[in-house]
Amino acid sequence: MENDLNKVRHSLAHLLAITVKTRYPAVKLGIGPTIEHGFYYDFDFGETAPTETELLESEKDMRALVSQDLGFEKDEIADNEAKKLFAAEPYKLELIEELTAKGETITTYRTGGFTDLCAGPHVAHTNQIARDAFRLTRVAGAYWRGNEQNKMLTRIYGVAFANKKELDDYLEQQAEAEKRDHRKLGKELNLFVFSDLVGPGLPLYTPKGAIIRREIVNFSNELQSAIGYQEVHTPNINKAELFKVSGHYEKYQDDMLRVSSHYTKEEYFLKPMNCPQHTQIYASQKRSYRDLPVRLADFANLYRDEKPGELSGLTRLRSFAQDDGHSFCRPDQIKEEFENVLAAIKQALTVYGMDYYIRFSTWDPEHPEKYLGDPKTWETAQDKLKEILVDNKIDYRDGIGEAAIYGPKMDFISRDSLGREWQISTIQIDFIMPERFGLRYTDQDGSEKTPVMVHRAIVGSPERFLGILIEHYAGRFPVWLSPGQVKVIPISDKHLPYAQEVTEKLKGEGVRIELDQSNETLGKKIRAAKMQKVPYLIVLGDKEVTEQMITIESRDAETSVKLSLDEFRAKILEEIKTRS
Repeated sequence: MENDLNKVRHSLAHLLAITVKTRYPAVKLGIGPTIEHGFYYDFDFGETAPTETELLESEKDMRALVSQDLGFEKDEIADNEAKKLFAAEPYKLELIEELTAKGETITTYRTGGFTDLCAGPHVAHTNQIARDAFRLTRVAGAYWRGNEQNKMLTRIYGVAFANKKELDDYLEQQAEAEKRDHRKLGKELNLFVFSDLVGPGLPLYTPKGAIIRREIVNFSNELQSAIGYQEVHTPNINKAELFKVSGHYEKYQDDMLRVSSHYTKEEYFLKPMNCPQHTQIYASQKRSYRDLPVRLADFANLYRDEKPGELSGLTRLRSFAQDDGHSFCRPDQIKEEFENVLAAIKQALTVYGMDYYIRFSTWDPEHPEKYLGDPKTWETAQDKLKEILVDNKIDYRDGIGEAAIYGPKMDFISRDSLGREWQISTIQIDFIMPERFGLRYTDQDGSEKTPVMVHRAIVGSPERFLGILIEHYAGRFPVWLSPGQVKVIPISDKHLPYAQEVTEKLKGEGVRIELDQSNETLGKKIRAAKMQKVPYLIVLGDKEVTEQMITIESRDAETSVKLSLDEFRAKILEEIKTRS
């Protein structure tokens, strides 16, 4: 069924090209592949592109084409014939030159009077496409072939499904996702900002945002401390030599930010990950088999040279941290290290309320140039990781080509409350980096051995995870994560002394509480607190002062409840302690 849907989506991309070319004959055609949930096509309109509204009107023309029951006919043609056919299409000619240089077959598909350069596959006839199950969604700019040195083209996106219900469900989910967009909610809740003066992809956290980020870090630290990890701190800049030894200079340099010095010609980089630095802490002293495992964790900032067009709020940044950890262990300790981290990750995802599945991420043997090490080392590492998966009776999905450059991974693909998938947590096995750095320990028999390196992240980047959580909770953070846990609202000034007393008592217990002393009506105060998604509101009036009680309103409930201060204190402290 998925293959059939892929054919439908690919065919719709061609129909989109037909309608746009018909409306705008001078347009030059780019490419029109399938993507998750749909398709897109790139167009070059020259100096003046039509408006988004005008372009999205192509959807009705596409439906008319579907109704004509057009066929898709494949042809294999010689390169000289292809060049003649697409003589007026510069982007197609560029693709033809590449195919010819590689010695690959050139294929086209004919649909009505339209022919496109394409490898397929497509539906046999347009009657296999449900007329009410696709939609053009948006228009965006996109560099030709994704290269910023190339011309910016106009990209029209569409989605397509097997039937109308699936389309409606998807569109409803997207509407909800738009309401939950962490960039929008982050601004409304005053959690973080970006500044043009600071730079793209470099977030600034407000006091409220810093509280949530700190709670995420503290929880990860609590989990990793329980399984023997000790926190270290390493510098943000490092000599290029470090990354040449680790292999990142060779495989990852394009994603690294170079640093220049006024006083030395040595090459430096902002670090994109912590693992090379941790090898140097391990190498700083002699190690015995009795000392292992050595477990190090690090929250120092990392930096990656992401393309500006690919940055996206907190979920794609240039500066971020990770709840990053590395265990240097003996081969006989690998399984226990994995199982300990596995338990910590499961506990974290349970607390955050996220479902997940596990992906066994392996290397792609057809593209060994993407990785470090030799095939034998990779097979050994993958066999060991698979053994751990089997022994722990873990159901997993294969992810060929998803491995890190130095070893296979057990990736946790988490689902948020909208069912969207995020790769958050990971555990990796690495035989390669310790060998490249010459790391050693003295074994029981007196021989020198190389330790194994286990890389792991519990929730990954706290910044990226914060962005995910904002959308997962729709900004309604559980009490332990909420930057403001309680708002105290006196009905009038005469109730202020009691309100101050309640505030100070709860603040003394570590509750994040704020007293609203604004000169607004009670209704406005309550609405403002609920707009900020504060979990609990304490409303105090004459009865509360007389009875020395408090009235609690929840952001999620329409009803209120009257409790003693001690009862509420016990309740909220338990919620915070248990992260419930």
